[in-house]
Amino acid sequence: MERLKSVIPDDMKDRIFASSVDDLHSTCSSLLSFFNNLPLFHQLVRDLTDPEVGLCGKNEEAARETKAKGNDCFAKEDYWSALSFYSQALRVAPIDAEEKDNNLVSTLFLNRSSALHKLGLFLESLRDCTRALILSPAYAKAWYRRAKANSSVHNYEEAIKDFNVSVKLEKSLTGRRQIESERNMLLEKLAASTSTFNTAHLRNSGDERLTTDVECSSTVTKGRGMFSSADIPLGSLVHKEDPYAAIILKRCRETHCSSCFNELAADTLSCLLCSIPLYCSQNCLVQAGGKDFPHFKKKVGSLQHLSDELRQHVRTVTSIGKFKSDSGIFAEHRHECGGMNWSAVLPSDVILAGRILMKHVERHNHHFNPKITNILDLCHSYGSLPSAKKLEFHVYSVILLHCLRQFNATNVPLDSAIVSEIVILLSQIRVNSMAVVLIRHSNEKEPLSYGATSSIEQVQVAQAVYTKGSLYNHSCQPNVHAYFFSRTIFIRATKNILAGSELELSYGPQVGQWDCSERQRLLADLYSFSCCCSGCSELNVSDLVLSGYHCHTPGCFGVVLDNRVVESEKRKLQHIPSNFQESMVNDARIARIAQLVFEQTPRSSCFVPEHCLCCGRFCDLQASKETIEKADINITRLQDSIVHGDITAIADAIRDAVKSLDCLRTMLHPLNKRIAEVEDLVARAFCMIGETQTAIQRSQASLEILETLYGEDHIAVGNELIKLASIQVAAADENAANRTSSRVAAILATHYGPHADIIFPGACLNS
Repeated sequence: MERLKSVIPDDMKDRIFASSVDDLHSTCSSLLSFFNNLPLFHQLVRDLTDPEVGLCGKNEEAARETKAKGNDCFAKEDYWSALSFYSQALRVAPIDAEEKDNNLVSTLFLNRSSALHKLGLFLESLRDCTRALILSPAYAKAWYRRAKANSSVHNYEEAIKDFNVSVKLEKSLTGRRQIESERNMLLEKLAASTSTFNTAHLRNSGDERLTTDVECSSTVTKGRGMFSSADIPLGSLVHKEDPYAAIILKRCRETHCSSCFNELAADTLSCLLCSIPLYCSQNCLVQAGGKDFPHFKKKVGSLQHLSDELRQHVRTVTSIGKFKSDSGIFAEHRHECGGMNWSAVLPSDVILAGRILMKHVERHNHHFNPKITNILDLCHSYGSLPSAKKLEFHVYSVILLHCLRQFNATNVPLDSAIVSEIVILLSQIRVNSMAVVLIRHSNEKEPLSYGATSSIEQVQVAQAVYTKGSLYNHSCQPNVHAYFFSRTIFIRATKNILAGSELELSYGPQVGQWDCSERQRLLADLYSFSCCCSGCSELNVSDLVLSGYHCHTPGCFGVVLDNRVVESEKRKLQHIPSNFQESMVNDARIARIAQLVFEQTPRSSCFVPEHCLCCGRFCDLQASKETIEKADINITRLQDSIVHGDITAIADAIRDAVKSLDCLRTMLHPLNKRIAEVEDLVARAFCMIGETQTAIQRSQASLEILETLYGEDHIAVGNELIKLASIQVAAADENAANRTSSRVAAILATHYGPHADIIFPGACLNS
């Protein structure tokens, strides 16, 4: 792509760099004409769209070679490697390839089912057996394996039916005798068992009332936003929406479903026509690609001698009608398929733009409306884009248009007006798309422990456009919380919101997480606006202390700031009326750390780098930073020991780390977030070596700082409380654990509603 940019004439680049929205028709027309006469461009398009050139198509030879490797590993009882090879083979195997008397893909499903069963993954094994039978209904061995899988999950009645079909289809006398023997043993077990099989694998939170007291309105400073038309109580669900379009991030293609974005199980499914996306279920495969497994009828005649009851069982198991794509749902991967490379190579936001365009075409009966930017009716920031980004959007818009024409040339015209519309669409996506973030921890099937919670993280898995959700404006001190359950966004009130108030969520950074200057820089880079929320325009304790230093005067609690933070905090006081300043400084918490703000005029004059905001004393921050750097060596050593789970190394490193933490407390302000992070690390270390009482004290020390930075009911505090509760359980302090867990339950219920128990299983230890 860089080579393509390099051949664009300088004068054309300059015009693009300086372009406004009004210039787009001209700049896009010039670039399109230039590329249309450029052999290098057409070669690039061929590389992206020719299935013969691409590496994303199906390959029967490669599938058979990989299948053979899986068989070798299975014979050596290396079942994990066998599972991996069978999954690789399934990814590239053509759906219509034959394997002796059966379909190659059905054989691969059956082989993988055997490996899954050996590994104790019985539900996954059962699903693979069923997939094999959809493709090859008369596959005796698949019915036998399905019976074994059903038996392993105590679904005995279904297993008996599977055995009955298998014994009727099995040709060899020895095979029939083995099946009959196992069936009879199962019949005896069934007679003595009262077990039932729970088929409700999908959990739902039930129907929850969505408040209708929210409406879109415009403001002078922010444009459109969402406002409450009535009082909204804490914890209310104010918005729920599926995306207009979404795309999984490239780094998550191997770990998360390309349709629902949930983590993949061991029995992944691949696209029927290419090897790029992976899916967690047949339903997701159909929804994304628009096609289900073909139902091959070869040798189905051998089923005619079955009883009516068994034939009905075969029809039920192999039915593909239950996976038909929901009407009205756009098959978002269909136009990218067929072995073409472009959806694997181009950036995610460009692929997302292609999905929006093709959904637009499909919804307009395959007619292209040139005003495609009206699809989303969202703002853009093309005029304020960096020059390099403007050029990038121009180039990718022309490339995307050519790629889409490979799928639907009739309804996607090659026109400069369309290119200019795609440029604006990419600009809309840049400032309006949301990162789909899911919560990940070590094992969601087990209650959270300290080790598990300390590894809880928010993982960005996809990028999506929500037409209504995008209308919620940002605040660094939000009053609503957005989270994702699969593809769906949920927004909840985290405060009691008065009628007429704007509902604001965080686009990422929040007060307590980063200081004001860091938040402003990120928001300007990613979303092209300067935040003027209360957190960025009013003095607050968090921004003052989060990265502040300790005053050297004995007994002084004042904070010392470096130059970067000083400039940011001074701007808060310089650009607002004095009457607002008075209300801001009327805060005892601020007075405790910045008394000079009350005493000096103008108030901003007290903000001097390396000088205490209470006593005014000079502090040499360079010397402090050097001391902190040395202390971090021992802390990093402890962190590495924890990551490796080396208990001996942890015990050796923890004492030096505690000394380093004490050193940090003399250099950094007592409410500096770094101290909270190190206290949390040390708490985890003490917990791992069995010193739970000390771990509790360290966890509580971290918690006290976070409560000051974020507020007592923030989700970050909830995460820390989960850790504290788990240590209290380990210390056999049941009463304390129950009290802590009650706080956790309240915080999680506010932020996640009924989804809390699913997203954080076992977090509420007393429930």
